[in-house]
Amino acid sequence: MPTNSMSHTHRLFDIVKAIARFIPRLPTFLLANIRLKRARGSDIGSTGLSLQQVAQRYPERTFLKFEGVTYSYAEFNRWVNQLAHAFASQGVGRGDCVALMFENSPEQLACVFAVNKLGATAGMMNYKQRDSVLAHSISIIQPKLFVVGDDCADALASLPNLPNNLLDGVPCLSMESSPSPGWLDLTALAGNMPDSNLAVTETIQLQETCFYVFTSGTTGMPKSAAMTHLRWYKAGIGFGRMALRLRADDVHYCCLPLYHNTALSASLSTVIATASTLALARRFRVSEFWQDIREHGATSFVYIGELCRYLLNQPVAPDDKAHQVRAVLGNGLRAEVWDRFQNRFGIPYIYELYGASEGNIGFVNVFNLKRTVGFSPMRFAVVRFDYEKEQPIVDTRGFMLRVQKGDVGLLLAEISKNTPFDGYTNNQDASSAKVLRGVFKPGDAWFHTGDLVRDQGFRHIAFIDRVGDTFRWKSENVATTQVEAEIQTLQEINEAVVYGVQVPHTEGRAGMVSLSIRQGLEFDPVQFYRNLKDRLPDYAIPLFVRLRQGYHDTTATLKIKKTELKQQGFRIQDGQEPIYVLVNREQGYQPLDAGILERIQDGELRF
Repeated sequence: MPTNSMSHTHRLFDIVKAIARFIPRLPTFLLANIRLKRARGSDIGSTGLSLQQVAQRYPERTFLKFEGVTYSYAEFNRWVNQLAHAFASQGVGRGDCVALMFENSPEQLACVFAVNKLGATAGMMNYKQRDSVLAHSISIIQPKLFVVGDDCADALASLPNLPNNLLDGVPCLSMESSPSPGWLDLTALAGNMPDSNLAVTETIQLQETCFYVFTSGTTGMPKSAAMTHLRWYKAGIGFGRMALRLRADDVHYCCLPLYHNTALSASLSTVIATASTLALARRFRVSEFWQDIREHGATSFVYIGELCRYLLNQPVAPDDKAHQVRAVLGNGLRAEVWDRFQNRFGIPYIYELYGASEGNIGFVNVFNLKRTVGFSPMRFAVVRFDYEKEQPIVDTRGFMLRVQKGDVGLLLAEISKNTPFDGYTNNQDASSAKVLRGVFKPGDAWFHTGDLVRDQGFRHIAFIDRVGDTFRWKSENVATTQVEAEIQTLQEINEAVVYGVQVPHTEGRAGMVSLSIRQGLEFDPVQFYRNLKDRLPDYAIPLFVRLRQGYHDTTATLKIKKTELKQQGFRIQDGQEPIYVLVNREQGYQPLDAGILERIQDGELRF
């Protein structure tokens, strides 16, 4: 597989230069690292207490900006207290779960903090879920109350046999201006409550659970990951103080959904940890993004990789660099996008990060190197991996083997008292499957991330692929993200999704790519093959090409859903999306017709 720019190793010279630039920040970095190391689960602390402490220190400082409305820290904390008292009046207490279904809004944030101030857990529901998927998510977290915001009641209505005011015995509360008949009006209820801080808030420990966050659901039913106050607290230090270095006058912009961990546990914690300001958007709108940034005076924002690519796909504008953003934080920024995005929009610092909702480790690009997810002070290992069997390679004693610098392997994170694995909610089987024991010595325990990464040296890694996305063809390993990176450098390609498909009478999986072509341009199958031939080795060139109408289906966090594409493979029946096949490398791609398909099925046509 060719080495793309995201996959390079770091030279000592690169690290020395980065450290030299970093020296002025070293005292702050070391202090933050000490705080990370010293944090214990038994310490008193929580999201609610953090908000409360900042409100006491800086009562008049602006905490939140949203659609023309601003809240100071003190104002917001008083509102949170009223909501917390309201929840307590409905029987919510320590260890309970309150399900919250909102679009991004101040109400959603206030409810999150209010639930946490009681020592209860906020179940962060995806308002785009419907029917059986939503029912499954609700059953996992078993909420005591269900709070629904504006424009989300239709999601609940998709559930079968829903009474007017109960969800399988769970009372429903609303913050809508006109609640559904029989539902409790949370706004009115909270309005009659005191705005004083709650005594219980100062007894909550960092090891207690603050959120249930659902996985994106790119494959199968969503799973719920338990987030602790400890992980949220550490995220604020790592991302807010060590990376972004936000100050009192900074404004951090977030348009990602707060039911997703990148927004909730990276973006929100960053603001609270630095007592800065959060500018919140209801949702991501590509055409309004930079206008929002300018109106709020944002100096940083949080991203996911697909968001950056959507921004790049917009026409170039003379005011692309007319903003105050000095640093961005996020994950999934692809190598082929990194330099173009940074140069076009004039962003000095890109703090790419790595983490998973259920994981116990995080990386962040604190040294501002290019095309890396960065550095982690926590204990991790990159081990050799068998791509065909999809399992780690072990030696004669049954222990795993670390890769050499520059090689790709499976990322593991040590499970310890300071870096526990919190697991999935009410799903012991799924939690157990993520824990590997006896990895390097008897009795040790490591978290299986499910991610393939390159060891770049100096405690840095580059993300390569998810396990299962990398497939084997012609005795070679093919990383889908690297093939996608090469294809998306072509001018006519708007979006490329690569995956492996099974072909009758062959071993392994053949590459297939689903393409979205830029508006006004055409797909030339012969030239497309010539371009790939110059960029990829033979085994990595996709055998099948699918032309997609418009963008690919994505999750709410803009992750492309590959499962259905894999299942459909190259046997598309409706004929609306043309399929091309590489039968003759001298001729390039040609349309896949019924005759060629039959020859493939019968094994007459070999690849």
